[in-house]
Amino acid sequence: MNGAASRSQEELPIDPHRLEPAVNRLCASIMGDPRTRHISAAYLPSREAVVHLVDRLTWVMFPGFFGPRDLSPDTLRGHIGAVLVEASAYLCAQVSAALRYDQPIEPGTGYFGRPSAECDAQAEHIVMDFIAQLPETRAALSLDVQAACDGDPAARHADEVIFCYPGIRALCVHRLAHQLYRRHVPLIPRMMAEYAHSQTGIDIHPGARIGRSFFIDHGTGVVIGETTIIGEHCKIYQGVTLGAKSFPKDERGRLQRDVKRHPTLEDHVTVYAGATILGGDTVIGAGSVINGGVFLTNSVPPGHVVRGPKVELKLRSNPEMPPANFAI
Repeated sequence: MNGAASRSQEELPIDPHRLEPAVNRLCASIMGDPRTRHISAAYLPSREAVVHLVDRLTWVMFPGFFGPRDLSPDTLRGHIGAVLVEASAYLCAQVSAALRYDQPIEPGTGYFGRPSAECDAQAEHIVMDFIAQLPETRAALSLDVQAACDGDPAARHADEVIFCYPGIRALCVHRLAHQLYRRHVPLIPRMMAEYAHSQTGIDIHPGARIGRSFFIDHGTGVVIGETTIIGEHCKIYQGVTLGAKSFPKDERGRLQRDVKRHPTLEDHVTVYAGATILGGDTVIGAGSVINGGVFLTNSVPPGHVVRGPKVELKLRSNPEMPPANFAI
């Protein structure tokens, strides 16, 4: 018995020759479909490096909450400096790789295998500009934290919001990714956004423009599209979709990508759980409230409440109601 148990935990190698047909078929599949492979090409951002970068930038956005805990006013400067040195090196390498990847250079050419001084210089400029605006990003996140404290009676204090609320985590990554998106960095902003999506269940395209003091309550299932514009002091709940109503095409039938497809929320708009708002020409006026479950493709004037038809409720007795003395 012990011998059988021990053997079940050991590797049982298969003769490599028996795997050759599968290897040959997989290689043929890979070479036959260029959409799902990336070989003979080194210039592609690393997902692991981008995730590491996001975590390090979180240390700067919320020092003492994430990363080292033993910080003081005397050690803060050294800590922030060390984090930025590491983060800037990671980010420069990844941005340069993304810029190089975005160039139409064929593998196998003499230029392809050489480092690009132009991409390196452009990446350094982008990274320095990105780091210079980090104080403004922190200020925006501080207002988001306060909006959560003000908007949720279950929030006891700011520490709880920062540690526990997925909306703050998603907004932290989004506000960082949006700055790179604005600087036309390929791939990396989407990689950051999808990492946050996998961690929180909140899907915010890095292109979305989100104003100050934004609160996402609960958050699971929220979708905010690329060309969405959200004003200041807005609040949305779980399951809200700010999406596209249709996808305009050009005369050749190809999707037009640089058009506004997603709605605009003006200041002080609240959208309750499960509501769907679609369309690039859909504008929700300032101070409006969209009730839960509403499906909306038309604009709403400022200061209005939108609700769907009331559901008729019927009550009947439960024939399987347990007796009063029921116990497990």
